[in-house]
Amino acid sequence: MTSNTKVVAFLGASTGVGLSALKHTLAAGHQCIALCRNPSKLTAILPTESTSNLKIIGGNAHDVAAVSKCLQTEAGTIVDVIVTTIGAKPSGLGVDDPDVCKKGAATILDSLAELRRNGITGSPHIIACGTAGFSRFGRDVPLVMIPVYALFVRVPGTDKVVMEDRFAQSGESFTIVRASHLVDGESTKSIRVGVEDPKTGVESKVTGYTISREDAGRWLAENLVLQMDAKYLNKNVTITY
Repeated sequence: MTSNTKVVAFLGASTGVGLSALKHTLAAGHQCIALCRNPSKLTAILPTESTSNLKIIGGNAHDVAAVSKCLQTEAGTIVDVIVTTIGAKPSGLGVDDPDVCKKGAATILDSLAELRRNGITGSPHIIACGTAGFSRFGRDVPLVMIPVYALFVRVPGTDKVVMEDRFAQSGESFTIVRASHLVDGESTKSIRVGVEDPKTGVESKVTGYTISREDAGRWLAENLVLQMDAKYLNKNVTITY
């Protein structure tokens, strides 16, 4: 491991944006630790025998003991970066856990506090995936999409807002990534980026309909993990086509 190699913890990287970000981070040669409820789901995609810089830990993102293990490096320090892309899954007319993100944020912060109480040091950059459509500072989705978000995304969106607030008020370094409606596949379209300060409001605004999970994860890895762009530090960042 070189001095430029980061250790990055991933929560929720078995699918979607998290899986894409994990793949790009691994390909760049960084050390990754992934927490999975079902490790076999991830090893089926990324076999550990052919991915030497990946460590997979079985456990729940709401379990302080499991998360604390994921956030600690082999050198006995806290990881450099934490990427959390956990979120609720559709279930019937609702979602399986309407509090999954707020509980996940609390668990990460509790785990960091527990590690530090035990003398383990480190100041990680927390990257968390929220969603567009719930800014306090104005509309960040196309006008015609407002009823869609109000009807179908209100519950998980409200959960993500609480998550955002917990990280913003924690004193930890953070970036919230608010993707527009997520779709499958890759695209050659340019990704547009808007930046919002959680205290003072919009710095640059974009609105858009969609972005693919693959492209959102690649953007996250390239701009927040592999090379951290300082203009996104402690900000809410909207990405869309």
